[in-house]
Amino acid sequence: MKTEVSKSVFKAQALEIMRAVEQSGNEVIITSHGKPTLVIKPYQEDAAKDPKELLKDSVISFENPTDPVSDDWEVLQ
Repeated sequence: MKTEVSKSVFKAQALEIMRAVEQSGNEVIITSHGKPTLVIKPYQEDAAKDPKELLKDSVISFENPTDPVSDDWEVLQ
């Protein structure tokens, strides 16, 4: 469950909000004039993840995979 809190409320209750996020694991969205600006969420170590999992969905387009990356490759001299 995501909760939204204004900057002024967050400023006054920051420690309480951070403790609630630690205990519940739920994200809190900080808003400014009604627009989301920040997200407070529990820290998760990325090192334990599989590198392939980190790259998942990162390729936007994959056209002509056998074509050279660039025409200006320099041959070892």
